[in-house]
Amino acid sequence: MPIRKIDQDATRFRNIVRGKIKQDLRKYVTSGEMVGKQGKHVVSIPLPQIRLPRFRYGQNPEGGMDQGNGDGGKPADGDQPGKGQAGSDQGKHAMEVDVDVEDLAEILGEELELPNIEPRGDKSIRTSTVKFTSISRNGPRSLLHFKRTFKEALKRQIASGTYDMDSPLVVPVREDFRFRAMEEKDEPQANACIIYMMDVSGSMGREQKEIVRMAAFWLDAWLRHQYKNIEVNYIVHDAVAQSVDQHTFFHLRESGGTKISSAYELCLRLIEEKYPASKWNIYPFHFSDGDSWSSRDTDRCVDLLGNSILPQVNQFCYGQVKSAYGSGQFKKDLDKVFNGEDLVVSADILDRDGILPSIKAFLGQGR
Repeated sequence: MPIRKIDQDATRFRNIVRGKIKQDLRKYVTSGEMVGKQGKHVVSIPLPQIRLPRFRYGQNPEGGMDQGNGDGGKPADGDQPGKGQAGSDQGKHAMEVDVDVEDLAEILGEELELPNIEPRGDKSIRTSTVKFTSISRNGPRSLLHFKRTFKEALKRQIASGTYDMDSPLVVPVREDFRFRAMEEKDEPQANACIIYMMDVSGSMGREQKEIVRMAAFWLDAWLRHQYKNIEVNYIVHDAVAQSVDQHTFFHLRESGGTKISSAYELCLRLIEEKYPASKWNIYPFHFSDGDSWSSRDTDRCVDLLGNSILPQVNQFCYGQVKSAYGSGQFKKDLDKVFNGEDLVVSADILDRDGILPSIKAFLGQGR
């Protein structure tokens, strides 16, 4: 089937868009505007580098209609003269295009050189897939199996004695036709669970939460690219932890102190009640400014991580978002206790430019 020119143009345009995104990936990773325009499977992103077609005006040397001299116009009553002179520079246009989240994940993986994840645990969820693995006597001409049809015709002619070895002409008839047929098969599918935890105490401001929102978008995109079946849970905490929906997670305003262990306790309860380690690939991500309630609470967090959470998860990731009020001590304590532990990955996120390096740290080991 010949390729239509419009399909060639569409492919070329997608490649141009993909190249622009790769070229300015850091800008898009740090853009909250893009994350805010996501749908179920696509994201609308502005691409100001792509020029829009426009008309060009100039002098017509040949003349034409209404080219004669005329009197100057008079302003209508109430019109006020404008201030300043008319601009002569070309305006800058931003063009929004829809990009599949799957494509964004591939671009992220290519640019950060992320390895594919090797799932662990049971492949317990089974999905139905359709494959053309069987043969039928009926079907559309587009699914005609030429080799099988020829063999049936040859067998029929040999059996009936009409096959001539000196003139080996094989002509299929309707009863010889064989068609590719669909067959549904159940295949095991690896499952993944993401558990996002965020400190919403008084020391975590709007900018810190925006950084977490952007980081979570790209983490989500990559993990959904790796797993077909995925569930996401959200936990917020100050002195007390609670499970919330996605909107509440990113927009809740709280105040008060910070008790990180309350989030880890709720995370552990979720794993034990809903996501057994034998059947799920589990990814807890915790974001905080590192200001914990006390050293005693830090000891409780270390105990929960080392003895209960780590044995059940693929990897535990902690992102410390810098704030004006957070001490940043919690990451130092984690790094000291879990030094050399591959399942614990921590990253400092000083500002929006720190999002991309943190994603590389979290996902770079392919767990």
